[in-house]
Amino acid sequence: MTVDNDDYLLRVEGITKTYGANTVLRDVSFDVGKGEVVGLLGDNGAGKSTLVKILSGVVPYSSGAYYWDGAPVPRVDRRVTEENGVETIFQDSALVPSLSITRNIFMGREVTNRLGFMKLKQMDAIATDILDSVVTIEGIKSSKQLVSSLSGGQAQAVAIARAVHFKRRLLILDEPTSALAVRATEALLAYLRQLKTEGVSSLLVTHNLHHAHQVCDRHIVMNHGRKILDVRREDTSVEELTAAVVGGVDGVRSYREGGAQE
Repeated sequence: MTVDNDDYLLRVEGITKTYGANTVLRDVSFDVGKGEVVGLLGDNGAGKSTLVKILSGVVPYSSGAYYWDGAPVPRVDRRVTEENGVETIFQDSALVPSLSITRNIFMGREVTNRLGFMKLKQMDAIATDILDSVVTIEGIKSSKQLVSSLSGGQAQAVAIARAVHFKRRLLILDEPTSALAVRATEALLAYLRQLKTEGVSSLLVTHNLHHAHQVCDRHIVMNHGRKILDVRREDTSVEELTAAVVGGVDGVRSYREGGAQE
């Protein structure tokens, strides 16, 4: 079986995830189009982070179907998603504090010569360019700095730099701006727009609904493990998204019945 719409890059159908008697995701279906920026929204406990881990191949789903570029993926794991071109920025950033910024950016994908030795100068130069031009980070003096010397916001920005450098087809960002300063946040949002022009898709998980509405083409709202809203930016507002996140299905119904006219 294949997905009918050729514009879909990633599609999941009926994704359910259980841990024993606890169901954290229930029958979730949605897609990410090619060159599309999609916002994944919801309050704490909505199931967003679990869904991100499933899409990234880190956590297996209990039931459902996963399609990539129109074709079913029978077994989804991290190796498969990496080969397909999925890059993910997780909330915990997954950096190694005892290594430099450069080594963290290129970890597992080091630039080497024909003998297998790392080209540290080349990697340092690339890392410096990424930090300066893509993800603006104040207070970092050198890409040779150890990650352990960075603040939480600086470390998060390094994780973003790593992901955006190796982006290929889909960039998943799980609360990427939570620890960033205003300047770095604006740089990241601008970069997502740039990626779109290059045909790269993005899935942005955020609590900041203003950022989401500013940059995302479409918004998906989760509530208690279910998808309750899937709407394009031009067909919604920050107020409706807020009603959905705070009030769930009842919040959306209340807003549409009267809140939009108040």
